[in-house]
Amino acid sequence: MMKRAVTFTKHHTPNSLRVVARRVMCETHNARLRLSVPVESQSEFGNIYHCTIRKTASQWVKAVFNDPIVYRYSGLLPYDPRPYKWRYPHALPPNRVVSSLFMSYNGFMRLPKPDSYRAFFVLRDPRDIVVSGYFSYRSSHTAMGDIPQVRRVLREKPFKEGLLYVIDHLANKGTFRSLRSWATAPSTEAIGLFRYEDLTGEQQADEVARLMRHCGIPIPPSDLDALLSRYSFSRMRRGVETAGSVSHYRKGESGDWRNHFDDDVYEAFVAAAGDLVEVLGYPPHEPSPRARLGQDS
Repeated sequence: MMKRAVTFTKHHTPNSLRVVARRVMCETHNARLRLSVPVESQSEFGNIYHCTIRKTASQWVKAVFNDPIVYRYSGLLPYDPRPYKWRYPHALPPNRVVSSLFMSYNGFMRLPKPDSYRAFFVLRDPRDIVVSGYFSYRSSHTAMGDIPQVRRVLREKPFKEGLLYVIDHLANKGTFRSLRSWATAPSTEAIGLFRYEDLTGEQQADEVARLMRHCGIPIPPSDLDALLSRYSFSRMRRGVETAGSVSHYRKGESGDWRNHFDDDVYEAFVAAAGDLVEVLGYPPHEPSPRARLGQDS
């Protein structure tokens, strides 16, 4: 009953109040960390920045970096930047893990930062982003920002037309441009690129360990195993599904786009994204002739 009440509140509370509530929750969480978790290793970096786009496990990454284990081995408190308007960039509080920044590479570089920092960007096959975005917009994501408007449109359209609409919508929002900006940015030691597929796949432990090393957070293997067990995707899916709602972690399988793209959808995707798949290093497979349009496999 309590989980259903929380879900109802999230879907019916104005954005401004949600921002205030989120800020209070974050500060309460940080106060508990300061009081109860001893810092065993202080990070050499002034800030860590988690940069990404929608539908790349941003909430999962945020949950991992909010955990007391990360604080224990970094001394960096989590910070949620959602209230800020990034068209007017300004410095964020020091000694924080900032998660998540939904912005292009150029936008991030305009953000004032300490001399010593680490940043990472999580990318994903943009074809899977389209499919995941469709189901999120239509059913599972909290009604905030442009989601209510897009949701109304998608619920009036057949599945294929809905996919085409989402492709156009993501293109207009700059999602594909943002992915391209990070993939083609100059290489620097301070910024690392990580793939959604690696962070959530069979080699997750190795990839998350690589991410923590990039961020200068020396988590011992046993604690890293505990951290990943705590935030396994299967456990997070079950937690949402038992509340009687559509899971925000709906499926997340790599290559799921093949089950939903037909020739027309793929052609529209290429028209909107160009050679982005190749630029990001994903295989440019042709769509399956048996694409099950209209099914959430």
